[in-house]
Amino acid sequence: MTPRVEEISEGVYAYVQPDGGWWINNTGFLAGRRGVISIDACSTEGRTRAYREAIAKVSDRPITTLVNTHHHGDHTFGNHLFPEATIVAHERTREQIIADGVPSYLGAWSSDVEWGTLDPTPPFLTYTEGVTLYSDDLRCEVRHVGFAAHTTNDSFVWIPSRRVLFAGDLVFNGGTPFVLMGSVEGALSALDQLEALGAETIVPGHGDVCGPSVIAVVRGYLRFVQESAEAGMAAGLSPLELARQLDLGEYGGLVDPERIVGNLHRAYADASGGEVDLTAAVLDMITLNGGRPLTCHA
Repeated sequence: MTPRVEEISEGVYAYVQPDGGWWINNTGFLAGRRGVISIDACSTEGRTRAYREAIAKVSDRPITTLVNTHHHGDHTFGNHLFPEATIVAHERTREQIIADGVPSYLGAWSSDVEWGTLDPTPPFLTYTEGVTLYSDDLRCEVRHVGFAAHTTNDSFVWIPSRRVLFAGDLVFNGGTPFVLMGSVEGALSALDQLEALGAETIVPGHGDVCGPSVIAVVRGYLRFVQESAEAGMAAGLSPLELARQLDLGEYGGLVDPERIVGNLHRAYADASGGEVDLTAAVLDMITLNGGRPLTCHA
């Protein structure tokens, strides 16, 4: 499936990569007179190079700035392919990229993924709450949500004069939301923040460009996870046992439905005050996927 560039406002572009499943994220860029601001990189060397080629077809200006919305490799593995750019992100994004390196859990996905060269490159300009960037005179507000949500270090990019929001992985459109490394309650609170902005156009971390109605779908799924976890814990079920029994209902058609068990691991940990065993959660997702490696078309 071929990625595409969509001009969603004058000089503001979304780079949409179907089908938005594991490791297939969206990025975006702002093309100004003096330079280009990129929002996120891609997961593989090939995909990031293709993204750079797509930018070059729109603008011959240099890419001066690269914003990472969080640390996950689908948004940051391509950082090293922007040597001319100032890489900007939350301070915890830097810490987590350095701590993770090339994550050992990559083996959970299909072995035919062509990652290319992986050279984890952390941001070198960081903030604690946010930073404001300008593409010419266009104000872009980069803000950390302030707590764990999708991860511990999520930021969004808000362009108030255009009512355009780059939501990172706080919003999935057509894909199963994923909070294993964050917080279910925090992710719900982050959606409240995003909704209050009054965006008209949202570029989700995965899936097609959309309007604000997608927030209600993500919120509904996360509440489903919370309520299911409460019932499962009361019944003494493990996250995997519960996931096997659950009817996903309206959420069953979302891409990568096996994420439900990872999300339940997080919800159980949130409720008990414990820590998530990431290895166990990933293995449970593989088990729920019929014992097969998780599907990845990156």
